[in-house]
Amino acid sequence: MADIKDKDTVQHLYHHVLPKLAERAYAHLTEVIPLFHDFGLEKVVDTWTKDQSNPSEKPISLENGNVSQMGLRLQLLGFQRPGLPAFDVAKDLVLKLEHTSYAIGPDRTTTWLEKLYGQPWTPSELDEIAHRWSEEVIDAIAQQLPQVE
Repeated sequence: MADIKDKDTVQHLYHHVLPKLAERAYAHLTEVIPLFHDFGLEKVVDTWTKDQSNPSEKPISLENGNVSQMGLRLQLLGFQRPGLPAFDVAKDLVLKLEHTSYAIGPDRTTTWLEKLYGQPWTPSELDEIAHRWSEEVIDAIAQQLPQVE
């Protein structure tokens, strides 16, 4: 795999790394998901934001390898518990793609891990990121619940 952002490295992240992270995050959230009416976990790609460090006339797409951000989006809709108000929770896991490396975190400004494109993911790195993201989801749910005194 190349050491810079290109079509192959971007598609590798999208088709191989993101599904592994999604699978691990889902495993951490199996007890939480049934509390909601509906659940969605999907891969997302930002095809709107131009890469300032590598301007190109090509349309922004996975196929052209010129996206600057991709990730996962989790949506838990319709919390269902008698006596408690319904609410939704949405959380993103963002891969911010630079020229020779990418950063992963819960948003564009927070970095949990930075990797070079040619650097493979270890199982412990996948587990750590999925666990941290799952903890953020659980914290977001806890913040919505009324505090018991």
